[in-house]
Amino acid sequence: MSKEPRIVRANIFAFPPNRQTLGGTAYLIVEKDGNVLVDTPPATPETQEFLSRQGGVRSLFISHRDCIGNATELQQSTGCQVIIQEQEAYLLPEAQVTSFQQEIQISRDIQGIWTPGHTPGSSCLFYRPQGGVLFTGRHLLPNPKGEVVPLRTAKTFHWPRQLRSVAQLRDRFSPESLALICPGASTGFLRGQRAIEDAYHQLAALDLDALAGAAALL
Repeated sequence: MSKEPRIVRANIFAFPPNRQTLGGTAYLIVEKDGNVLVDTPPATPETQEFLSRQGGVRSLFISHRDCIGNATELQQSTGCQVIIQEQEAYLLPEAQVTSFQQEIQISRDIQGIWTPGHTPGSSCLFYRPQGGVLFTGRHLLPNPKGEVVPLRTAKTFHWPRQLRSVAQLRDRFSPESLALICPGASTGFLRGQRAIEDAYHQLAALDLDALAGAAALL
Protein backbone atom coordinates (compact mmCIF):
# COMPACT_ATOMS: atom_id res chain seq x y z
CA MET A 1 0.00 0.00 0.00
CA SER A 2 1.37 3.43 -0.92
CA LYS A 3 1.78 6.24 1.60
CA GLU A 4 -0.95 8.81 2.11
CA PRO A 5 -0.33 12.33 0.79
CA ARG A 6 1.08 14.68 3.44
CA ILE A 7 -0.43 18.02 4.42
CA VAL A 8 1.83 20.91 3.42
CA ARG A 9 -0.69 23.54 4.50
CA ALA A 10 -4.37 23.24 5.37
CA ASN A 11 -5.48 22.82 1.75
CA ILE A 12 -2.23 21.75 0.07
CA PHE A 13 -1.14 18.11 -0.07
CA ALA A 14 2.11 16.53 -1.27
CA PHE A 15 1.99 13.04 -2.79
CA PRO A 16 4.70 10.39 -2.32
CA PRO A 17 7.46 10.41 -4.98
CA ASN A 18 6.27 8.99 -8.30
CA ARG A 19 8.56 6.48 -10.03
CA GLN A 20 6.81 7.21 -13.32
CA THR A 21 8.06 10.82 -13.15
CA LEU A 22 11.62 10.01 -12.02
CA GLY A 23 10.77 10.43 -8.35
CA GLY A 24 8.80 13.64 -8.83
CA THR A 25 6.57 15.06 -6.11
CA ALA A 26 3.06 16.10 -7.16
CA TYR A 27 0.80 18.41 -5.17
CA LEU A 28 -2.93 18.98 -4.82
CA ILE A 29 -4.41 22.41 -4.06
CA VAL A 30 -7.93 22.00 -2.70
CA GLU A 31 -10.08 25.00 -3.67
CA LYS A 32 -13.81 25.68 -3.57
CA ASP A 33 -13.68 26.66 -7.25
CA GLY A 34 -12.14 23.29 -8.16
CA ASN A 35 -9.02 21.40 -7.16
CA VAL A 36 -5.74 21.87 -9.00
CA LEU A 37 -3.18 19.09 -9.32
CA VAL A 38 0.44 20.08 -9.91
CA ASP A 39 2.13 17.26 -11.88
CA THR A 40 1.04 13.64 -11.82
CA PRO A 41 1.00 11.61 -8.59
CA PRO A 42 1.58 7.84 -8.41
CA ALA A 43 -0.99 5.96 -10.50
CA THR A 44 -2.40 3.85 -7.66
CA PRO A 45 -5.87 3.02 -6.33
CA GLU A 46 -4.93 4.96 -3.19
CA THR A 47 -4.29 8.08 -5.26
CA GLN A 48 -7.61 7.71 -7.05
CA GLU A 49 -9.44 7.26 -3.75
CA PHE A 50 -7.72 10.28 -2.20
CA LEU A 51 -8.52 12.53 -5.16
CA SER A 52 -12.13 11.39 -5.04
CA ARG A 53 -12.37 12.14 -1.30
CA GLN A 54 -11.05 15.64 -1.91
CA GLY A 55 -13.64 16.36 -4.57
CA GLY A 56 -11.83 15.33 -7.75
CA VAL A 57 -9.57 17.40 -10.00
CA ARG A 58 -10.59 20.39 -12.10
CA SER A 59 -7.15 21.16 -13.57
CA LEU A 60 -3.85 19.31 -13.92
CA PHE A 61 -0.85 21.62 -14.37
CA ILE A 62 2.30 20.00 -15.82
CA SER A 63 5.49 21.78 -14.72
CA HIS A 64 7.73 20.11 -17.32
CA ARG A 65 7.95 17.12 -19.64
CA ASP A 66 9.42 14.69 -17.10
CA CYS A 67 6.31 15.04 -14.91
CA ILE A 68 3.71 14.19 -17.55
CA GLY A 69 3.38 10.64 -16.24
CA ASN A 70 -0.15 9.30 -16.72
CA ALA A 71 -1.70 12.71 -17.49
CA THR A 72 -3.83 11.34 -20.33
CA GLU A 73 -5.27 8.58 -18.14
CA LEU A 74 -5.92 11.07 -15.34
CA GLN A 75 -7.86 13.27 -17.72
CA GLN A 76 -9.90 10.29 -18.89
CA SER A 77 -10.74 9.22 -15.33
CA THR A 78 -11.39 12.65 -13.80
CA GLY A 79 -12.39 14.86 -16.74
CA CYS A 80 -9.78 17.41 -15.68
CA GLN A 81 -8.32 20.17 -17.81
CA VAL A 82 -4.64 19.47 -18.66
CA ILE A 83 -2.46 22.59 -18.77
CA ILE A 84 1.07 22.61 -20.18
CA GLN A 85 3.36 25.18 -21.79
CA GLU A 86 2.94 25.17 -25.55
CA GLN A 87 6.44 23.89 -26.41
CA GLU A 88 5.75 20.59 -24.64
CA ALA A 89 2.06 20.18 -25.49
CA TYR A 90 2.96 17.89 -28.43
CA LEU A 91 4.03 15.26 -25.89
CA LEU A 92 0.35 14.70 -25.02
CA PRO A 93 -1.15 13.83 -28.42
CA GLU A 94 -4.06 11.84 -26.99
CA ALA A 95 -5.12 14.40 -24.39
CA GLN A 96 -7.26 17.51 -24.69
CA VAL A 97 -4.63 20.08 -23.77
CA THR A 98 -4.83 23.73 -22.76
CA SER A 99 -1.47 25.25 -23.74
CA PHE A 100 -0.08 28.68 -22.92
CA GLN A 101 2.84 30.89 -23.90
CA GLN A 102 4.06 33.19 -21.12
CA GLU A 103 1.41 32.93 -18.40
CA ILE A 104 -2.02 31.45 -17.77
CA GLN A 105 -4.63 32.40 -15.17
CA ILE A 106 -6.08 29.13 -13.90
CA SER A 107 -8.30 30.63 -11.20
CA ARG A 108 -8.50 33.91 -9.32
CA ASP A 109 -5.61 32.86 -7.06
CA ILE A 110 -3.64 30.45 -9.28
CA GLN A 111 -1.35 31.33 -12.15
CA GLY A 112 1.02 29.37 -14.38
CA ILE A 113 4.33 31.05 -15.28
CA TRP A 114 6.68 29.92 -18.06
CA THR A 115 10.22 29.53 -16.66
CA PRO A 116 12.25 27.93 -19.48
CA GLY A 117 15.70 26.48 -19.07
CA HIS A 118 15.45 23.17 -17.28
CA THR A 119 13.34 22.08 -20.25
CA PRO A 120 11.93 24.26 -23.06
CA GLY A 121 8.48 24.34 -21.47
CA SER A 122 9.46 24.29 -17.81
CA SER A 123 6.90 26.28 -15.81
CA CYS A 124 6.02 27.16 -12.24
CA LEU A 125 2.61 27.49 -10.64
CA PHE A 126 1.92 30.35 -8.23
CA TYR A 127 -0.77 30.17 -5.54
CA ARG A 128 -1.43 33.62 -4.07
CA PRO A 129 -2.98 32.77 -0.64
CA GLN A 130 -1.02 31.82 2.48
CA GLY A 131 1.66 34.41 1.82
CA GLY A 132 2.31 33.08 -1.68
CA VAL A 133 3.29 29.52 -2.61
CA LEU A 134 5.40 28.72 -5.68
CA PHE A 135 5.35 25.18 -7.08
CA THR A 136 8.61 24.95 -9.01
CA GLY A 137 8.79 21.50 -10.60
CA ARG A 138 12.49 20.91 -11.25
CA HIS A 139 13.21 24.57 -12.05
CA LEU A 140 14.20 25.17 -8.40
CA LEU A 141 15.02 22.33 -6.01
CA PRO A 142 16.39 21.87 -2.49
CA ASN A 143 20.08 21.01 -2.20
CA PRO A 144 21.34 18.57 0.49
CA LYS A 145 21.18 21.43 3.01
CA GLY A 146 17.54 22.07 2.17
CA GLU A 147 18.32 25.38 0.46
CA VAL A 148 16.58 26.32 -2.77
CA VAL A 149 18.81 26.30 -5.86
CA PRO A 150 18.62 25.84 -9.63
CA LEU A 151 20.52 22.70 -10.59
CA ARG A 152 22.41 22.19 -13.83
CA THR A 153 22.23 18.56 -14.94
CA ALA A 154 23.38 16.68 -18.00
CA LYS A 155 19.81 17.01 -19.32
CA THR A 156 19.43 20.75 -18.71
CA PHE A 157 18.06 22.29 -21.89
CA HIS A 158 19.59 25.80 -21.58
CA TRP A 159 21.43 26.79 -18.40
CA PRO A 160 21.80 30.57 -19.04
CA ARG A 161 18.10 30.74 -19.87
CA GLN A 162 17.22 28.87 -16.70
CA LEU A 163 19.19 31.39 -14.65
CA ARG A 164 17.39 34.24 -16.39
CA SER A 165 14.10 32.60 -15.47
CA VAL A 166 15.23 32.45 -11.84
CA ALA A 167 16.10 36.16 -11.97
CA GLN A 168 12.66 36.96 -13.39
CA LEU A 169 10.98 35.14 -10.49
CA ARG A 170 13.20 36.98 -8.01
CA ASP A 171 12.22 40.31 -9.56
CA ARG A 172 8.54 39.39 -9.76
CA PHE A 173 8.04 38.58 -6.08
CA SER A 174 8.79 40.13 -2.71
CA PRO A 175 8.97 38.98 0.92
CA GLU A 176 5.27 39.84 1.20
CA SER A 177 4.18 37.87 -1.87
CA LEU A 178 6.31 34.70 -1.67
CA ALA A 179 6.48 32.70 1.55
CA LEU A 180 6.87 29.07 0.44
CA ILE A 181 8.40 27.02 -2.35
CA CYS A 182 7.09 23.52 -3.01
CA PRO A 183 9.72 21.76 -5.15
CA GLY A 184 8.80 19.03 -7.62
CA ALA A 185 11.61 16.64 -6.63
CA SER A 186 14.40 16.06 -4.09
CA THR A 187 11.93 16.62 -1.25
CA GLY A 188 13.87 14.16 0.91
CA PHE A 189 16.46 16.92 1.39
CA LEU A 190 13.83 18.92 3.30
CA ARG A 191 14.24 16.45 6.20
CA GLY A 192 10.62 16.33 7.27
CA GLN A 193 9.80 19.92 6.40
CA ARG A 194 6.78 20.15 4.13
CA ALA A 195 8.09 23.04 1.99
CA ILE A 196 10.97 25.52 1.70
CA GLU A 197 10.31 28.36 4.15
CA ASP A 198 11.50 31.96 3.84
CA ALA A 199 11.28 31.39 0.12
CA TYR A 200 11.76 34.90 -1.21
CA HIS A 201 14.87 35.60 0.85
CA GLN A 202 16.41 32.31 -0.27
CA LEU A 203 15.62 33.18 -3.87
CA ALA A 204 17.05 36.70 -3.52
CA ALA A 205 20.22 35.35 -1.90
CA LEU A 206 21.18 33.19 -4.90
CA ASP A 207 24.42 34.28 -6.59
CA LEU A 208 23.36 33.83 -10.20
CA ASP A 209 26.70 35.09 -11.56
CA ALA A 210 28.55 32.40 -9.63
CA LEU A 211 26.02 29.77 -10.69
CA ALA A 212 26.53 30.69 -14.36
CA GLY A 213 29.80 28.78 -14.37
CA ALA A 214 28.45 25.72 -12.55
CA ALA A 215 29.36 22.38 -14.08
CA ALA A 216 26.58 20.00 -15.06
CA LEU A 217 25.74 17.18 -12.66
CA LEU A 218 25.67 13.70 -14.15
